[in-house]
Amino acid sequence: MTLTQWLSGPNGQLLSSSAVIVILILMLFMSVRLYVSYRNKRIYRLLITAIPIIIIKQCLLVVLAYPGWSLSPFLHLAFTILQILSFIIINFVFMKLYTHRTAQLKVIPFIIMSMMTFVIAGIQFAIMPNSMDTVVHAQAFTYPALDFYGLIVIFMIMLDTRSAHMSSKYYASLIVFFASELARLSNAYVFHGSLNWLLTISQLLPIVYYTLLFILLFEWVIERLMFTYQSSIMDGLTGLYNRRHFSSKAEQLLQSNKPMAIIFCDIDNFKKLNDTHGHHKADGVLKQVSEIIKEESSGIGSAGRYGGEELLSCISTERVKPEIVAESIRRRVEQETMVTISVGFSTSKESKVVQEMIKQADEAMYYSKTTGKNKVTPFKSSAASKKSKA
Repeated sequence: MTLTQWLSGPNGQLLSSSAVIVILILMLFMSVRLYVSYRNKRIYRLLITAIPIIIIKQCLLVVLAYPGWSLSPFLHLAFTILQILSFIIINFVFMKLYTHRTAQLKVIPFIIMSMMTFVIAGIQFAIMPNSMDTVVHAQAFTYPALDFYGLIVIFMIMLDTRSAHMSSKYYASLIVFFASELARLSNAYVFHGSLNWLLTISQLLPIVYYTLLFILLFEWVIERLMFTYQSSIMDGLTGLYNRRHFSSKAEQLLQSNKPMAIIFCDIDNFKKLNDTHGHHKADGVLKQVSEIIKEESSGIGSAGRYGGEELLSCISTERVKPEIVAESIRRRVEQETMVTISVGFSTSKESKVVQEMIKQADEAMYYSKTTGKNKVTPFKSSAASKKSKA
């Protein structure tokens, strides 16, 4: 017996279905985790429902592959219905996952396609009632109306993806599934099971199809995890680190025993900007200033949002002077935006505690703000000025 003959027989189907079921179990595990962890319960619940249906379909395939067993022809009908329904549901789920919320995916066409499956199954049964009383060859399903409708469903799903903007892996999965179905139906209706290689293709391609779906779901899980992580450390408006994570980054820099500085920036007259130009314009300016601070801190440190219009930077001062970085930030904000900023900074020479350095840089910034604004003040200078006034 050649490898092709072995793969085209019941053992080949058993191998294929076993591999697909393992992939589906992994997908089911990920789906349950998504259902537990995220708010979009409905779509994950649908995914959890669809995967067991596909597993049942694969078990039916194994049963139908052994012609020596005495089986009811209804199993062939059940397989064909599950084949179409599972394909409709699983593709709706993936299109829903990868379609942006602003582009509403219409559910009605999928419902109609699912209902039509049962309608056509009923018509098929009405036209060929005697077929239900006869034994059908394992690889020759005798439900042409349903099989032909299955191909139509594939084409309809392909057409519907034009509005979804899916990834290349998803389009590849549709092509693979179509090729698998085409090989199966050609072997059943045209060649009547005489081409072993065609049957082998129809049995092995589902492994590729479900592997592609697994990769798509795995990528979605990774994207969700990354999004959750980013949300926990980033300020949603500015894209800078939030206060907690900024303090953590500053602490890491301080623990490295490198000289460092905290630069504290506050946008001048920000409340007036909000009142005269509106929140949308003010938020845009805040983003511009944040981007400048992020760019100036890149490669030497990190930037964060302390609160409101207060923005910070922690930088290593091994190769740069903090006053030069602070002045560069101030000058760029003045030149590139419609606002100015008051800046203060403190270095690790003044303190070895991050929160104390932030407080010192805040005090230096406040001195800049109360003595003319749009200027940079080091903590030691502001402290000396206060002592002289006292």
